[in-house]
Amino acid sequence: MAGVPVQERKEMRKQLIGLLALGAVAAMTLTACSSGGGTGKTGGSDVDYSAKPSGTLNAWAFNNADDVGKARLGYAAAQLKGVDVKIDGSGFDPQKFTTRLASGNVPDIVQLDRPNVTQYAAQGLLMPLDACFKARGVDPQKRWYPYVVDDVTYKGKVWAAPQFYQPPAILLNMDVLRAAGVTPDQIDTSKPDVLLPAIAKMYKASGGVPTTLGLDPDVPNNDGLWVLGMGGQITDADGKPTLDDPKNAAGIDLLKKIMDAQGGYAKVKSLKDSFDAFGDNNQFVAKQVGADVYAQWYPNVLSPYLDKIDLQAVPFKGSDGKPFSVAGGTSFAIPVGAKNPVAACAWMDEITNLDSWIAAEEARVATLKKNGGINTGLFTGSPEADQKIRDGYVKPSGNADFDQVIQTYYGVLDYGKTFGSSPAGQTITQELANAVTSVLLGEKSTDQALKDAQAASLRAYDNATKG
Repeated sequence: MAGVPVQERKEMRKQLIGLLALGAVAAMTLTACSSGGGTGKTGGSDVDYSAKPSGTLNAWAFNNADDVGKARLGYAAAQLKGVDVKIDGSGFDPQKFTTRLASGNVPDIVQLDRPNVTQYAAQGLLMPLDACFKARGVDPQKRWYPYVVDDVTYKGKVWAAPQFYQPPAILLNMDVLRAAGVTPDQIDTSKPDVLLPAIAKMYKASGGVPTTLGLDPDVPNNDGLWVLGMGGQITDADGKPTLDDPKNAAGIDLLKKIMDAQGGYAKVKSLKDSFDAFGDNNQFVAKQVGADVYAQWYPNVLSPYLDKIDLQAVPFKGSDGKPFSVAGGTSFAIPVGAKNPVAACAWMDEITNLDSWIAAEEARVATLKKNGGINTGLFTGSPEADQKIRDGYVKPSGNADFDQVIQTYYGVLDYGKTFGSSPAGQTITQELANAVTSVLLGEKSTDQALKDAQAASLRAYDNATKG
């Protein structure tokens, strides 16, 4: 949800709540965005992707298109003359997806979160795209960041066209930091002995109830960030879950210390649930937080309040002291049974290429000119597009601290890591969240929680790969 204008805060709130309810890890969906030969039982191996696209193209799960999405959808459609592009604006639903495929009502394109791609690929529900990319002259390792491509790679094949990579960083409420005598360099996740005392200095409570958090680590949304950043491993190279890896304990144990320094997880969550995150009395304006882990889109929400807050940012750092990020986002895939894979392939190429992103950025510039706001850039998943947009469109805003926030997010793009591509991806995500929550609540030891999560995830993996 890169660079979302302020007037869309209410819609963003709805989407965020939906993601939390699903236990999503990263990332936000694209709010922007017959002929050609059927795929049948061949999985698309007989498709001539070099053929000229024609006919009708049915695309599904494109909910709530904003200015960026509409511009990209318009650009892609304009490039495919002779193709009638029909966009279904409903959101992706796993049950509806499998039901549609079983009934033969198969979309040509589906938009879905990247952690779900491998699960459907392993079930034989998606077409590999290597032949598509080759026919279109697309090198996935050059068009997208390698770790973004890793999200949708399984058994040596690429199963989706990625889009967006909005890295997390730590936003700093400088009024709270200064009042507590804390400096930005103390908000260092690689140095718990420095970080924890800083959190304690900023933390405030009334009658045992937190009123200001020193640091909101944003769990369960960012469980994977903390576990991977502190040296853990969620899956192996084959996608098999590794949640019981002893190295995974470091991130969870640090989270427990952070929560315990602020009254415990239950109290922290209670205050966090009261945040008016998209409103005029958000947690930064209300001084309810000193530091908060957020993805790149959130500074757009805060930009209208720069006359009320002093905002800076620092990168999340891994245990090695270097900036660390995870590459969440969404993607486009072609389901097995799609009636027009040729047009689907061409459309995916057009909507994720450089010209499409430039068209989107031009639309964003026009929106900002009309409604006001600061251009924070579009974080596309493509290094070339990110650089072109940064160089050509992201200019000094007149607020040096906010410019520093923007540059912090750009600075962590090169430090990304994949969450891991697994046929049991959804289960692994949920079981990791369950494990972290049980530890933070004191219900289980870290070792036991990870063992239980591994057992459940391994059953899902075995079921997904046995046939």
